[in-house]
Amino acid sequence: MSIFDFAAGTSPAASDSALCSRKACRSGASWQLLWNNPKIHTPERRKTWLACEDHRGWLEDYLQTRGLWKETLPLQPGSTDSILEQDN
Repeated sequence: MSIFDFAAGTSPAASDSALCSRKACRSGASWQLLWNNPKIHTPERRKTWLACEDHRGWLEDYLQTRGLWKETLPLQPGSTDSILEQDN
């Protein structure tokens, strides 16, 4: 944790868990939405958004409308480290 976490109001518990990607949602994520922008990514590349139960449908619809959605998978415990590495 850094001094910036305190300034942003982020608690240590929140920064250690997978959070939903929906703007302003601080709920724990239980789904991973895999997507790819064919204009800038190679076909095998997968970016990941995390979703809570409440926002899974909204985020899927957002990606599907834009032709970016590929797959939705349950978020497995301990899998957030590989997701963060994958998106960087």
